Amino acid sequence: MNKLEKTVVLLPGDGIGPEVTHAAAQVLVDCAHEFGHNFHLIEQPIGGAAIDSAGTPLPKSTLDACLSADAVLLGAVGGTKWDQLPVGRRPESGLLKLRERLGVYVNLRPVKLRPALGNISPLRPERSSHVDMEIVRELAGGIYFGKRGLYGEQAGETAFDTEAYSAGEIERVAKVAFERAMGRRKHVASIDKANVLESSQLWRRTVNRTAAAYPGVELRHLYVDNAAMQLVLDPGQFDVILTSNMFGDILSDEAAALAGSIGLIPSASLGPGPGLYEPIHGSAPQLAGKDSANPIGTILSAAMLLRESFGLSREAAWVEEAVDRVLAAGRRTPDIAMPGETSIGLEAMSAAIRHELAHPSQHAEGYGWGV
Repeated sequence: MNKLEKTVVLLPGDGIGPEVTHAAAQVLVDCAHEFGHNFHLIEQPIGGAAIDSAGTPLPKSTLDACLSADAVLLGAVGGTKWDQLPVGRRPESGLLKLRERLGVYVNLRPVKLRPALGNISPLRPERSSHVDMEIVRELAGGIYFGKRGLYGEQAGETAFDTEAYSAGEIERVAKVAFERAMGRRKHVASIDKANVLESSQLWRRTVNRTAAAYPGVELRHLYVDNAAMQLVLDPGQFDVILTSNMFGDILSDEAAALAGSIGLIPSASLGPGPGLYEPIHGSAPQLAGKDSANPIGTILSAAMLLRESFGLSREAAWVEEAVDRVLAAGRRTPDIAMPGETSIGLEAMSAAIRHELAHPSQHAEGYGWGV
């Protein structure tokens, strides 16, 4: 087995970010110890924490460290403390700038109902049991990066934000979606608003052209409003969802609810440079310091980091299976505890997962560790 030496920059950020990032970092340390790898973990500020310490949401030292790393693991950014700042100076602007400088252009968000959580979805069991999809979200273009501004006789009277895409931006993310579908159930649902938006019409034409190189993958198009409805009516129809930056942001949160909690969902942002990994939940400042946040989304993001950036599929599966065993044992943080169930805190959940990581041989036959 190849022993890897890699550098991972940790960006704890704001709210519950430091707590969940610390839990995932411990998992990476355990993984390195178990498999003989050497992971150098370097912590840097971002978001509101960076504004407070350095006056900017993305200090140069943080950016430089991320650009020279092998991968980046982020907690969350933002909070009411900084809501009065102008849009371009808020904590979230640091994350957008980081994505831009890293060159990440595709965001992968796997949404799956964990086997032990079959009763947690708001959907009826016959529908929720089929929740297993991957959302491929364009990340470098669209309305979040388009031209914006204010105009009018008085400042702030009228505001605008621009949705803009090039064919090249659409084609490169579409290729990722089709490639991901080839390793899954070979179905892509492309989501747009082509009956209204010029940018969506270009999106649809470009996706159709890209699909020709993947004859083994079935493609269909849905308008975003219909897609939002179909996610609730029949989530099992979706395999890989391909969509734009803003639509993907919205639909992935809806899909996360089908799996029981946004706290369970990881993500990977990929491009030509270091990958950026983060849970899809926000900073949840109301939970900060209360030991009640769910670390699973961040821990599963660390598993994605192992697989996608380091090529360590076995190590990633080791982490994912440990999470499922803990859930199968009935351990629940407050966000996934059903009425009448006793919940545990973030630290206890993290400790339980790390305990499972330390004893994989007990489950070798059931989880394929003899391979």
